[in-house]
Amino acid sequence: MLDYRIETFLVLCECGNYRQTAEQLHITQPAVTQQIHHLEQEYGCKLFHYANRRLEKTTAAETLELYARAERLHEQALREQLKKKDLVKKLRVGATKTIGDYFLVDYIHRYLRDENHSLDFLVDNTEHLLRELEENRLDFAVVEGFFDKDRFDSILLRREPFVGICRRDHLFAGREVSIEELLGETIIHREDGSGTRAILEQELMGYNESLNRFHRRICISSFKVILDLVREGFGVSFVYNVLADSDPELAKFSLQDDHVVREFNIVYLKYADQKEKIDWFFEGTAPEHHF
Repeated sequence: MLDYRIETFLVLCECGNYRQTAEQLHITQPAVTQQIHHLEQEYGCKLFHYANRRLEKTTAAETLELYARAERLHEQALREQLKKKDLVKKLRVGATKTIGDYFLVDYIHRYLRDENHSLDFLVDNTEHLLRELEENRLDFAVVEGFFDKDRFDSILLRREPFVGICRRDHLFAGREVSIEELLGETIIHREDGSGTRAILEQELMGYNESLNRFHRRICISSFKVILDLVREGFGVSFVYNVLADSDPELAKFSLQDDHVVREFNIVYLKYADQKEKIDWFFEGTAPEHHF
């Protein structure tokens, strides 16, 4: 059973405020202070300090937080297992939109063909999925975006080209184009927090450019709508190759001397050994542990 003082510690990590922690846990503020002091004595280190009147975690607290979150996930899984009267294997999996809508479908089908398998599947942007992992609402997520490798462990699933897409009759079709040509187009991109947008912005930074430099910008959160707009000639976009190949009416292009390949990673809480659950879903086809 997870120590109640650890639960208090995790809430304080999230709130960054003793009063708010006390209110959320329905205990007194001195009780919160006492519990944190007990943990500091137990582990022989300072967990919090004030800087410019703001409560901040120490390096030791950050390490303890990672272990505590992993332990809370394990206890949650144990409680669910003890309540079960059958052998149902339940997974809570997240995926970014390209991966969830276009890449993992066959894995989902294969996993659910077993009637003893249950699945909660969330498709969202990278930023939100990482928050869900930290809140123990997902077992693991498959993402193409950037993530903090100090807070999460990962397994490399696949490397995928990141390509430009346009109408088949567009002058970019099948070509390498210059950054100057690209900036003269309308760019259709994902919302802030998405992995594909972060990668596009990073590539533009390599040219000392940004999204603001385009002739026109259109921000769309749905890949279905993005593909439709590109197909109808409203602009160009950048997506993963698996998505570009899903529509025969689209053509691909690339930036000159810049062929981008990015990783699809299986991501889970640091110190939370999720290999067994990952194997349930991928049936042992995922590569070995990767940092």
